[in-house]
Amino acid sequence: MHTAVLLQEIIEALQPRPGGIYIDGTVGAGGHAAALLTASIPDGVLYGLDQDHSALELARQNLAEFGARVHLLYSNFDRLTEIARAYSIPPANGLLLDLGVSSMQFDRPERGFSFQADGPLDMRMDDRARTSAADLVNQLPEQELANLIYRYGEERHSRRIARAIVQARPLWRTAALAEVVAKAAGARGAGRGGSRSPIHPATRTFQALRIAVNDELGALERVLPQALAQLKPGGRLAVISFHSLEDRLVKQFFKREAQGCLCPPEQLFCTCGHKVTVNIITKKPITPSSAEVNANPRARSAKLRVVELIGD
Repeated sequence: MHTAVLLQEIIEALQPRPGGIYIDGTVGAGGHAAALLTASIPDGVLYGLDQDHSALELARQNLAEFGARVHLLYSNFDRLTEIARAYSIPPANGLLLDLGVSSMQFDRPERGFSFQADGPLDMRMDDRARTSAADLVNQLPEQELANLIYRYGEERHSRRIARAIVQARPLWRTAALAEVVAKAAGARGAGRGGSRSPIHPATRTFQALRIAVNDELGALERVLPQALAQLKPGGRLAVISFHSLEDRLVKQFFKREAQGCLCPPEQLFCTCGHKVTVNIITKKPITPSSAEVNANPRARSAKLRVVELIGD
């Protein structure tokens, strides 16, 4: 079962109250959603989106007690504006994006997200998607594969790993890919200067493939401006990220929206017309407490950033 990360911090950030409208763009099993609905008793309303059919079904079961106060919709969050228009979702008081892969997906070998148990090389969060991890592994030219692993996995051995993958093709199972990557990257723990690394040598490659299969960074770039547009003045947007690429995108977007003119400093007159749209609530990202990390080790890399929309 997926454990909602930074649960109390999300409640403090979004400040749910009776009559409020809340959107969970990554509803998953409904952990954050249940907390928001409970805190907004008796008439707060929540709209939950997810691109994973099985997650939505689980959320439907877990949130059944809230009845008509919860609306669950099958969609990637990067279609937020379209979905809000189609289902007449009103401007929200709070909007949450909990990024990355959930424990429900990670712990099911048939989904292919993990090398901890053997499964097919799939990694699709939405089973309607055409491209799987196996497609990328077996079809991309070596240079493109190396670039993908370096860009999305920040893996310094990307060229060596890509060469080994191409030589080992075809690869259809997670265990087989993990073995090839581990041999190419060197023994577990062989970090810079011989230092011992706590992560498996295939971790970054698997992360890179998952991000590419699901276009995670592209979807995040697309949803952030839509999320602000879906808030009412004074509404808050909270984003939980789990790796540096996501966090960097969120940080840069929030910083840009919190400043006025974006013209070059040497330019005498503003021509961009950009205005401040948000106040940054979290000057530094909120991270899990040591107690939460001990109880849920997968929370250790989580970072929460929050902004509040400024009125006209």
